[in-house]
Amino acid sequence: MREFEIAQEATTDASQAETWAAITTGSAGWLWPQPELTADAAGAAGAGGAIVEWDPPHRWVGYETGENGWYNRLEAQVTAREDGGSTLRWVHSGMFVDSWDDQYDGVTQHTAFYLHTLQEYLAHFRGRDAVWTHVEAPVGGPGGAPDALDVLRVTLGVPTDAVVGDEVTVTLPGGPTSAVVDYVHPHFLGLRTEDALVRVFGRNAFGHVVGVAVHDFADAPSSSDETAAAWTDLLTRTYGG
Repeated sequence: MREFEIAQEATTDASQAETWAAITTGSAGWLWPQPELTADAAGAAGAGGAIVEWDPPHRWVGYETGENGWYNRLEAQVTAREDGGSTLRWVHSGMFVDSWDDQYDGVTQHTAFYLHTLQEYLAHFRGRDAVWTHVEAPVGGPGGAPDALDVLRVTLGVPTDAVVGDEVTVTLPGGPTSAVVDYVHPHFLGLRTEDALVRVFGRNAFGHVVGVAVHDFADAPSSSDETAAAWTDLLTRTYGG
């Protein structure tokens, strides 16, 4: 095992209180559903393990341990800015069991994508409830091939030369949908529709398969099971299974 630490920041126009709410009670809007951290969360289960430090609305630390010295620690610190916005500093540290370089690169890149998604959530869907859904391509098939993310981009209808800010019409499970490209990376793709954030993870680059997360902010959203079924069908048609 080998230790690691990944520290990144996200700046937003949201206030300190709004950013704090997003990382304590609104995680379904940008990460995935976590236990809500309210009034006195010290000792409660949270992201990264039990909350061992709790100083709202400034800072919390989650920590868990395992065998042979293994541990995982998450620290979130929110700082107010003079212009009314705020900055989140997110520090993830712990021990990787094996493949240190691959895991470090994967976690670093995933963290950047998650924090960007937080910025999108706070900019466009701040305070709105979300239904979160995550699905993956069939394991052991073309969804893990080197070109798997490119193949899904074709299915979705995202132009190969698309850049951040482009308005595109994409083919989602519900049919043609207007979207804004909000994140472009060799291993990730972010799409923002009128009422959802669609996150595409090219985990084929990290030894797994392509995955998709949907943060649905619609007034009358589909259930997570319904969304999962629709996206699973799309991924199965794209990659077989």
